[in-house]
Amino acid sequence: MGQAHVVAVAVTGHLPVFELAVACEVFGLDRDDIVDPWYDLRLCRAEPGPLRTAAGLGIETPYDLDDLVSADTVLIPGIHRTTQLAPPEPLLDALRQAYAAGKRIVSFCGGGYALAAAGLLDGRRATQHWMNALDFAHRFPLVQVDPTVLFVDDGQILTSAGTAAAIDLSLHIVRLDHGAAVAAEVARRMVVPPPRQGSQAQHPTPLSARLGDPRRPDDLSAVLAWAQERLDQPITVADLARQAHLSPTTFARRFRTTLGATPLQWLVEHRVRRAQELLETTDEPVERIARLAGFGTPANLRHHFQRLVEVSPQTYRHVFRYRARVHP
Repeated sequence: MGQAHVVAVAVTGHLPVFELAVACEVFGLDRDDIVDPWYDLRLCRAEPGPLRTAAGLGIETPYDLDDLVSADTVLIPGIHRTTQLAPPEPLLDALRQAYAAGKRIVSFCGGGYALAAAGLLDGRRATQHWMNALDFAHRFPLVQVDPTVLFVDDGQILTSAGTAAAIDLSLHIVRLDHGAAVAAEVARRMVVPPPRQGSQAQHPTPLSARLGDPRRPDDLSAVLAWAQERLDQPITVADLARQAHLSPTTFARRFRTTLGATPLQWLVEHRVRRAQELLETTDEPVERIARLAGFGTPANLRHHFQRLVEVSPQTYRHVFRYRARVHP
């Protein structure tokens, strides 16, 4: 059994509860029945004095900024507006030290202000909650701010947009560390949709308003569920539109407005995800995986897999199996 990957969360005064709770839910719960060891989550005091969340919950922790610097992954959840505007200098120093040591640095929503204030985002692409994007870009002109996406994985540094995007980025990190099948299982246990791609658009309207009423025949959630059960079959936009009781043109327009992608883009992303799971969990040859994932031919699978995952299916399987042997 290898050592657990340490995720250190910087705790500042009056921080939002949700983003902190996401970190605790994904990385802090004992999930060694899926992967053993799971993560070792440590809440690290980032400033002196009694610490409370924005909801008034007290936080007691034995860990401090030294523990933050020594962790494998450093995570800055959402932070209070006053902390956004003037992050504690010891926290900024700790972030610089962790970055210089090659540690993975992650921010949720307003936590990105601390990364930018530390100079870690200069010249990098990063995202921010769409409501903060103009302010963020004005304060940090050297950062390439993309306010349209859920999260940005820029290698050593990963940033997410607001609230629910923290879940997407957390599941993306689980997928990087343990594979798509494990990330999908964590999502199922959290009763959230399968991990979304970082390139998916932010939406200022509530999810319920975007997906509509599940009792309506044109609701997209029912269509998505129908398609996910049939990814191995040929599916056209006309097929999806028929399930939604809409014309193909109206369906495609509503789909893009709601999900920030075309129906075909959505299908390809989910088929690649299915291929990842099959590569991780089965010994099926690539030819059969191409059919089971709905790509038809190995050449078609390789084309889309390389484009989205940036490695070939064979390389992905090799790397995943090697990682599993090294970190059993």
